[in-house]
This record gives sequence, structure tokens and C-alpha cells, in this order.
Amino acid sequence: MTIAIGTDIVEIERIYQVYQRQGEKLVNRVLTPSEQERFYSMINDDVRMAYLAKRWCAKEAVSKAMGTGIAKGLGFQDIEVTNSESGAPQVILSKSAQIKLNALGAQKILISLSDERHYAIAFCQLV
Repeated sequence: MTIAIGTDIVEIERIYQVYQRQGEKLVNRVLTPSEQERFYSMINDDVRMAYLAKRWCAKEAVSKAMGTGIAKGLGFQDIEVTNSESGAPQVILSKSAQIKLNALGAQKILISLSDERHYAIAFCQLV
């Protein structure tokens, strides 16, 4: 049973512009340490910016589904996006975020990520 949904879309160029101004500060704020490791291992800026934009969208979508938004109870560091063995995205929450998820009556988060040349999008479902 679906408890809540959340979605977010961002222009990848906008993320790139913020990255040009803030650099590592943005990466440290948005990405968890393991996400940062993957980010820095990527071959070029285009691939890195799409990755960063998708993580941004995913975390925004999750926070919207949980009814808080980023900075109003959940932070970027409370939400980590990894990939299963098959490559599907999956969400790992901090302990405090997991408690909030369970308080909503949800057990897990389903997430879908996509990007096209100019945009990244995420859709999340709390079940």
C-alpha cells in the first residue's frame, strides 16, 4: 500500500552552475561519503553532474514524500542513494530518518531516477 509519493526535477545545468561556484562545499553538503567516493571516480564533469543532479532530486523527492522537505527535519546527509546488484537505485536512511519513515507507517522507499541531456528527475513512493 502506498503511504506517500514525492517527486523532483532539476535542470542539470543549474546544478553545474552551483557546483562551479561552491565546488567541494556543494558535494560535501549533498552527497554522503560513499556517494562522494563514487562521484569523484567518474570520468568527466558531464557524468558527475548528472549523478549529482539525480542524487539531489532523489533526496528532495524522499523528503517531500516524508512531508518535511530538506532542512525541515531531514538533511541531505540523512538520505543515501545506492544501487542494488542489478543497478536499480535504492535508498538508505539515517537512523533518525528511518524512525520518521516508520512513524508514517511505511516500511521502505521505492525510487526511480532518470536523466536526459538537460534534466534529472526522481520519483519516490513510500510503501
